[in-house]
Amino acid sequence: MRIAVAGTGYVGLITGICLAEMGHHVVCTDVREEKIQLLKTGRSPIFEPGLEPMLKHNMSNGRLDFTTNPRTAYKNAEIIFIAVGTPENEDGTANLDYIHAAAYTIGVSIENDVIVCTKSTVPVGTNEKIKEIIQSVKPPPLQAIVVSNPEFLREGTGIIDFFNGDRIVIGTESREAASIMEKMYLPLKIPIMKTDTRSAEMIKYASNAFLATKISFINEIAAICEKVGANIEEVAYGIGKDKRIGPHFLQTGIGYGGSCFPKDTKALVQIAGNVKHKFELLESVIKVNYRQQALAVLKAKEILGSLKDKRVALLGLAFKPDTDDVREAASLTIAKALKDEGAMVIAYDPAAIANARKVLGDTIEYTMDIQLAIENTDAAIIATEWDQIKHFPLEIYAEKMKSPIIIDGRNCYSLQDLSSHPITYISIGRPSIKPYKVKS
Repeated sequence: MRIAVAGTGYVGLITGICLAEMGHHVVCTDVREEKIQLLKTGRSPIFEPGLEPMLKHNMSNGRLDFTTNPRTAYKNAEIIFIAVGTPENEDGTANLDYIHAAAYTIGVSIENDVIVCTKSTVPVGTNEKIKEIIQSVKPPPLQAIVVSNPEFLREGTGIIDFFNGDRIVIGTESREAASIMEKMYLPLKIPIMKTDTRSAEMIKYASNAFLATKISFINEIAAICEKVGANIEEVAYGIGKDKRIGPHFLQTGIGYGGSCFPKDTKALVQIAGNVKHKFELLESVIKVNYRQQALAVLKAKEILGSLKDKRVALLGLAFKPDTDDVREAASLTIAKALKDEGAMVIAYDPAAIANARKVLGDTIEYTMDIQLAIENTDAAIIATEWDQIKHFPLEIYAEKMKSPIIIDGRNCYSLQDLSSHPITYISIGRPSIKPYKVKS
């Protein structure tokens, strides 16, 4: 099929490249000239395992191209995917300016009947507005059928998720469009759910809100475990064996981040408010997550006393491993809080330093060497569970740090492994190892 993708962010780029890998002819378009030029050289603007080789492969065989000219992208396209950003407004609602602009551009550019498929996460009713905008500039008899096709891609495993997802949701009132979309996706052999447009829009928000709720719930249980002397890992394993609950998203830590959960939970609260429903459960989920992100610094203060003039290593900047994304990352909250307490911060990350520097500037130091990060430090705070951190030899902490104190916000190490090292180890929801009070 001839496919166009509007937007070359995380979702748009992975969608376009993976559709090309399936054998379709794909043209991706974006308003940012520098990004398109970078992609034309075969380089990816985002860090995602396996993406760049697939990008180069499909460009070389002529199935994938990039342009800043929407008319070029949309010419003769059978399906146009909208995958532009929906950033958060100050009040928590989704900013739909890019969505509306994409719809208008599609309307003025298309010259044939087309399916317009929305991948971006949008509030209920947005696809109806997209259709309205397109028809306002390109009225019948030309047909632009709008379909809601939400994405369920996790950063770091986006390609795997595209080809091995749990389900594909196709929301539209057009049986013909649903049939065409189903035919396109059939080779993936993933269960396909066809529904009305508004239900498809709601499925995406409800999915993310439920997963965020599981994370905040297990973090609340972890807080109780610390106070009653239980071990959250054993508790989470025990409840996760219940098939009604399942083991996924029961890993405690310093909260969720990234481009989806924080934005989508707040947007769903606003969607509920718009229909005069107070979503108290989700409001609490958001509140717990804010509190959780501050936990590592509170634990550091408990053991070190004052953090003024203390040298602290911040291990991990990305909101999760295998990505360079720092949006809503707990690391940013931790870095700012440490600086506010007067600490000197040196941060390690193998991929996200450039993006973190855009937010934090030169207020902290940066390094891609863990040993250099922890050298002569008073404490180390783990904010991202990178494999490089999980497999880092524990004896080096004891050897290199001024005070071998680890506050592990992701529970990267087993308590058994730590018990044989002269390290004070504070994790989340588990007993502390060799805790002692350090005078400020």
